[in-house]
Amino acid sequence: MPDRLLLKNLRLMGAEPVDMLIEGGRISQIAAAIAPRTDDTVEHCEGALVLPGLVDAHAHLDKTLWGMPWHPHAQGKSLQQMIDTERSLRHELDMDAARQSARQVTLALSKGTTAIRSHVDIDTDHGLKMFEGVAETRARFADVMQIEIVAFPQSGMMIRPGTVELMDQALRDGADIVGGLDPCGIDRDPKGQLDAVFGLAEKHGKPVDIHLHEAGELGAFSLDMILDRTEALAMEGKVTVSHAFCLGMNDTARVNAQLDRIAALGVSLATTAPASRPVPSVAACRERGIAICAGNDGIRDTWTPYGNACMLERAMLVGLRNNFRADVEVAWALDTCTTDGARVMELDGYGLEVGCRADLVLVEVPALSEAVTQRPPRRLVISGGQIVARDGETLGPWQSA
Repeated sequence: MPDRLLLKNLRLMGAEPVDMLIEGGRISQIAAAIAPRTDDTVEHCEGALVLPGLVDAHAHLDKTLWGMPWHPHAQGKSLQQMIDTERSLRHELDMDAARQSARQVTLALSKGTTAIRSHVDIDTDHGLKMFEGVAETRARFADVMQIEIVAFPQSGMMIRPGTVELMDQALRDGADIVGGLDPCGIDRDPKGQLDAVFGLAEKHGKPVDIHLHEAGELGAFSLDMILDRTEALAMEGKVTVSHAFCLGMNDTARVNAQLDRIAALGVSLATTAPASRPVPSVAACRERGIAICAGNDGIRDTWTPYGNACMLERAMLVGLRNNFRADVEVAWALDTCTTDGARVMELDGYGLEVGCRADLVLVEVPALSEAVTQRPPRRLVISGGQIVARDGETLGPWQSA
């Protein structure tokens, strides 16, 4: 990493051109013009638009088949079928978690992502194998990719005895967050699962991030139970509910009441903006100050053939799913993949101001909205003050096998 990296003629979020100096991995100066020193590494940015590092706040690094031979996607469409199929295919396919997660991180860097929250499967078939692989990748890329690991009981907890103990071990070994999954639909024991999830969180002093696919009133029932525990254990600001399809149901009075309670408890939401499911309203969340972040979810895995790790594409999908058209609304969609993602992950020094960690994405478009709608190649990606990708290609030591 150069001692001083000077970026000339760049436009922060599309504003007027400035120069930026990066020292020690952080932004040290922003001015209309900064004279270079002889020892500076200088990048001429030619008026490129600058975004803060993109944040993928809901990923599954252990699941991707990226870089492997194409595998036909022929499973069923129900959640349980997808879970069972994946668990079986892990035995058949060479899905080495360290290698595959490194491939996705390398790809994500090339697209401008500098922080990832990854749910990693913990189950009695594979034990801690996936966690250990992703933890290896987290250590390998620590300088340039901020990775949080959620210990995630994909196959259930109460229905698979021994899973709680494995989750406990993963948290002792360095998992950052306690995960959960559909307390009614998967475990059919909402009290049992949520007691275990929040019990582990209390024991280890960790936050919680629960997948809640349950739709309609069933999902609202589970969400109420999650909020009850959040309040009872004083975990305000430490709980995320991912997907939360129930908050897209037609009963607006029920939804609004839950959103008001979510706001009061500082619970955050994560969305992937799927076309096939109801989703929480980004605008309604913003009105209440609720942090709603976005993520790519699975990328070319046994669940879906789609995905390319591009968080600008995810911002576009958030915009489309929320019917955002005006420039200010498109900016809201981008916020789910930048500032709100950073807020949910509690990233230290995130942003484009002096003193912030130097995580930057440069694209050659005139307007912020066009960065989302056109998703141009990333001219330059800088993470922690290091140039990690240029013209859409990850550089040097961060290229994976």
